[in-house]
Amino acid sequence: MKADLLLITPPFTQLNTPYPATAYLKGFLNTKAISSFQMDLGIEVILELFSKSGLTNIFQFASVQSKQTKEKWSENAQRIFALQNEYAKTIDAVLAFLQGKNASLARQICSGNFLPEASRFNAFNEDEEGFTWAFGAMGMQDKAKHLATLYLEDISDFIVECIDANFGFSRYAERLGRSANSFDELYNELQKEPTYIDTITLKLLKEKIEVVDPKLILFSVPFPGNLYSAFRCAQWIKEINPAIKIAMGGGFPNTELRDVKDKRVFEFFDFITLDDGELPVELLYNFVNSNENEYEFKRTFLLEKEEVVYKNTTLKKDYKQSEIGTPDYTDLLLNQYISVIEIANPMHSLWSDGRWNKLTMAHGCYWGKCTFCDISLDYIKLYEPIAAKILVDRMEELIAQTGETGFHFVDEAAPPALMREVALEILKRNLVVTWWTNIRFEKSFTSDLCYLLKASGCIAVSGGLEVASDRLLELIKKGVTVEQVAQVTRNFTVNGIMVHAYLMYGYPTQTVQETIDSLEMVRQLFELGIIQSGFWHQFAMTAHSPVGLDPDAFGVIPQQNGTSFSEMAKQITFANNDIAFKDKTGIDHEKFSFGLKKSLFNYMHGVCFDYELQDWFDFKIPNTRIEPNFISNCLEKEENFTLKLNAKVIWLGNLPEIKHFTKSKKGKSWKMIQLLFHDKSTFFEIVLEEENGLWLYDFLQTNRPQNSSKRTLSQMKMEYETHFDDFELFWYAKPMQTIQNNGLLVL
Repeated sequence: MKADLLLITPPFTQLNTPYPATAYLKGFLNTKAISSFQMDLGIEVILELFSKSGLTNIFQFASVQSKQTKEKWSENAQRIFALQNEYAKTIDAVLAFLQGKNASLARQICSGNFLPEASRFNAFNEDEEGFTWAFGAMGMQDKAKHLATLYLEDISDFIVECIDANFGFSRYAERLGRSANSFDELYNELQKEPTYIDTITLKLLKEKIEVVDPKLILFSVPFPGNLYSAFRCAQWIKEINPAIKIAMGGGFPNTELRDVKDKRVFEFFDFITLDDGELPVELLYNFVNSNENEYEFKRTFLLEKEEVVYKNTTLKKDYKQSEIGTPDYTDLLLNQYISVIEIANPMHSLWSDGRWNKLTMAHGCYWGKCTFCDISLDYIKLYEPIAAKILVDRMEELIAQTGETGFHFVDEAAPPALMREVALEILKRNLVVTWWTNIRFEKSFTSDLCYLLKASGCIAVSGGLEVASDRLLELIKKGVTVEQVAQVTRNFTVNGIMVHAYLMYGYPTQTVQETIDSLEMVRQLFELGIIQSGFWHQFAMTAHSPVGLDPDAFGVIPQQNGTSFSEMAKQITFANNDIAFKDKTGIDHEKFSFGLKKSLFNYMHGVCFDYELQDWFDFKIPNTRIEPNFISNCLEKEENFTLKLNAKVIWLGNLPEIKHFTKSKKGKSWKMIQLLFHDKSTFFEIVLEEENGLWLYDFLQTNRPQNSSKRTLSQMKMEYETHFDDFELFWYAKPMQTIQNNGLLVL
């Protein structure tokens, strides 16, 4: 298929699902009738490597290249090489299984003596009983995926040791892109002969260019681990067809290359665009197809008269989110992505298991205050939500396009009010979807809202607890407290929505005591089962965050090899984001890394809650100051029972069966009504006086998601009190409490 534009994600990002940037761009280009073709070069390289012929070539290459050094290989590499026929024999079947095409293989994988095993299996074999217990909650298919993942990781270890040290499943030569203030190291690496992985990458790229014959090639580079491959590909294109124009955009240039000055970069790329890519790419397309002398650019670096210049000459404004179209996954090898499970934790596996259509509820972050975050950049500070109806329209389009009903909303933080409206729209249309997203642990996430989200298909949320310390949360300007986080995660969990928490250590001025107290908070949250997954990361100071912009205010000292901070900034000619610093407390936060991560790994598997915190560290730590029941006390605090009169009242259940009867007592009789409700797994009933019951039946019927007009609690109260007595006595009575616990929601 020929196209004007070729959109490429260079190796490597994810194995299980495409990184969405090129699909977003292609969807926009469709609205402009601009022809484009997209490819995930990363998954195509993986599929070439991890095949019978690919492994045969790898082992042959290793044998030829390493005749003199094979004795220097590790025992693990020697074992894998000795088992090369077993790997070549099984690889195609295992890949097919991980692609969802060979489900019956799970039984053979789990029965043992099918997969060749090297060092990645050691932990599993040492505690097979523990892993069997862990996977009891997940099933045979997931256990088999985990074992197959270990098998792939063994092969990866061999590739890293014997073929190409830069290889990784989700990154390539990442070290070359991490805060490379100077272009020298990357440039020098590109002067060397292509690596083994490079040769595969360039072969596949050559085949695609010959078919597509593009005028403009766009590389979306989201992470440092994609940077080297993007440059290597661009270098090769310039050599074989210099007429093709090449541009780079994406997350890496958006954060790291905002001040690029080294003109050698433009030996490889003609353009580098920043921030939202739709309008910059449209203008580049116009440039490539125009014969005029005057051109418009949007947030674009290029080389002009041998100098790097930044062009932002157009008066056109960026497109609204409602105008950019639906992401288009056409051209991508959707049925060939590989689902893997690295650890036995259902929440944690969402990032690597399953194919997810990716969408965004809102551009930017509605909070936009966290001091560690890049809140000065457009991708955070420009907040623009998308209407719920448009979002669900896009969901339906993607289901029709991909055949997949799973969605990952990749927001910085999805707004609770918009999540509510999206959920109601999904229910209104009777869509069956599965979705998850990133949130802030807002108090807006009441139990009723979580009930609604679950009913619409939400299975999980991830959010930043960061440092589990109220002092530090306030310093971060997170806008939450530990108590609030506990209550919100409880609301999600009791409604069947899994929770992943992003955790941070080493924030400026954080003390050793606060680090240990944070760990104790996390231990209690896991022990109570109100978070199911987490990840510790050490604080990193970025150039575009409040801490990076004003380090003195946060008690940190930038470390810039003896030069002043301002002078060093002037010397940076390539990437500028992560800034080395020293905390004025003098604490070595790095030494806590292993203990924090090891404890968390065990907590995620539901074990070791009774261990002393000291057991996770090989150096002396202080005792925690946190009471052992601190989190449980947070959960026992009474809710505010004040009626939220402006809130909508929604009934999610089925309409009840009605049974009329008469109740008599001491010579008096009352007409009564029994309302029998059936839900998916059980039933319940309530009994009311007939008039009250019929009124309630009518209210439930008209306040379901399918109805466009939904009454508020205030309207419900007013309507009730025109017919009957005190509404609050009715609302808080046992029959209404029963129905409120079973799908009558106040939102």
